Amino acid sequence: MAAVTIIGIGDEGCSGLTSIAFGKVQRAQVLVGGQRQIAFFPDFQGKKLNLKDGLLKTIEQVATLCEENNVVVLASGDPLFYGIGDLICKKIGKEHVEIIPNLSSIQLAFSRLKMKWDDAKIISLHGRSIQGLVNRIQHYPKVALFTDEENGPQRISSYLKEYNEDTWRMHVLENLGGINEKVSSFDIDKVEGDFSSLNVICLERTSPFKAPAFKIHADEEFAKRMPKKGLITKKEVRALAISNLELRKNSIVWDIGAGSGSVSIESAKLAYEGKVYAIEVDPEGAQICAENAKAFKTDNIEVIHGRAPEVLCELSAPDAIFVGGTKGSMKETLQYCLERLRPEGRLVVSAITLDNVASAYQSFKELGYFPEVELIQVSRGKKLAHYLRYDALNPIHLFSVTKKEGTHE
Repeated sequence: MAAVTIIGIGDEGCSGLTSIAFGKVQRAQVLVGGQRQIAFFPDFQGKKLNLKDGLLKTIEQVATLCEENNVVVLASGDPLFYGIGDLICKKIGKEHVEIIPNLSSIQLAFSRLKMKWDDAKIISLHGRSIQGLVNRIQHYPKVALFTDEENGPQRISSYLKEYNEDTWRMHVLENLGGINEKVSSFDIDKVEGDFSSLNVICLERTSPFKAPAFKIHADEEFAKRMPKKGLITKKEVRALAISNLELRKNSIVWDIGAGSGSVSIESAKLAYEGKVYAIEVDPEGAQICAENAKAFKTDNIEVIHGRAPEVLCELSAPDAIFVGGTKGSMKETLQYCLERLRPEGRLVVSAITLDNVASAYQSFKELGYFPEVELIQVSRGKKLAHYLRYDALNPIHLFSVTKKEGTHE
């Protein structure tokens, strides 16, 4: 017999439970849930635990009480869909847990809209930052959002408008399954009204959807610092550097010496469910980098004005690091980066001057790494009257290493 039964329950309360689920509650000696869920059972005579008293603390109590008591945990909708089910299974053991799911709020939302949802992306903003939402939704024709008091309909609408994301229709579904259920639909720039805190949002595109193709952008597409030719890693070098970083959709990336942010932006497009930290010591460069990030709708980039390695200590551990400049602190920066880089993570350094090439290679050797080294020499075709000639770009060295657990390569 299971020590803990987790029962999904909707806003309709007991009437939405099966007879089996209701019987489990009747025979329970301990009832656990949020205040709203527990209130559906005013006649329950056993011990009650409110999840609002602290989630982890309550789960610890459940683990102790279930040794001698029948424990029922009430959860919203499907306990294994952004719910408490997984936490309890890990704490107590799957073999001691029974789960009786209900309809999730997302299922109910799409059923109320009479809209297929096998092509929808589900994103939770409940207790999470809204940053990165714009970049993520580029990949889907429709999106369902779990909200909270901070990230509600009007906040989400304002945030999307800030990035000129206006080709969406927002459906707000409040109190699903309850007596105060309400469904409202708005153009994204016309969201208004007061909404129940118990709501989910469905975003539906108002224009034909075409999944974005990844491409390396032309240098001219980026704002750059002038009168220099622009602090930007050139397109051809960017393509090889991005390839060497071996990014995944959820990668955490550091771009040190970000300049105009071209590598950050390309990385953010690939790691659209991850995050990119763009570190730039020059204040004007940091500002331009932020402007480029917004123009390309890569809101999963955080621009940090400061010098490496000093400003790196508070950042999340990276899966990939690109170093485009260190302002003379090559070895210190590489050493710190290799310490923080996750195992199997990639570190790529670009160097243009002979001094930086020598410094990078020597620093890697002193740190016990023997990098892959590539010399990139690119010439671009350029018209000359009725002819075509080549314009040679500065040669660039790329150094790439993989961090191994307990070893250096």
